[in-house]
Amino acid sequence: MKRLAGRQTRFVNRQESRTGTLWEGRYKSSPIQTDTYLLACSRYIELNPVRARMVERPESYKWSSYRQHAGMEGEFSGLDIDPCYLGLGISDSDRAERYREFVRSAIPVGEWELIREALQRGQLTGNDRFADEVEAIIGRRVMNRKQGRPRKETEK
Repeated sequence: MKRLAGRQTRFVNRQESRTGTLWEGRYKSSPIQTDTYLLACSRYIELNPVRARMVERPESYKWSSYRQHAGMEGEFSGLDIDPCYLGLGISDSDRAERYREFVRSAIPVGEWELIREALQRGQLTGNDRFADEVEAIIGRRVMNRKQGRPRKETEK
């Protein structure tokens, strides 16, 4: 991702006779447990411009995939269609309608905090069982920790 971002930055800077970075901060990723979490992450991303008050509705942000997922544009050009989106319905119109409903639906308490924390800290997006499964695969302890150094235990 670092090489890709660097290459893209150099390309855009040459094209537009500019200097500097294109993105703030570094690339962040978070392994995701299930399709349910993946759809929740999609909703989180699609609603970022709305939360930032850049637009009033997700379909108004032209750099988003929302318009294609919601059936407001033609073919999926250059966009990978993930299996959890395909699972929303049998036909394109069913999937688009269900996706629009999903994005408009009430967000469960704690969902955004879970996603935000996982991204900011590079941790897993899922439950404790998922953390245990990943831990077994990679052979390292994976846990959500609070920021900062752990407090020292005081002797009594």
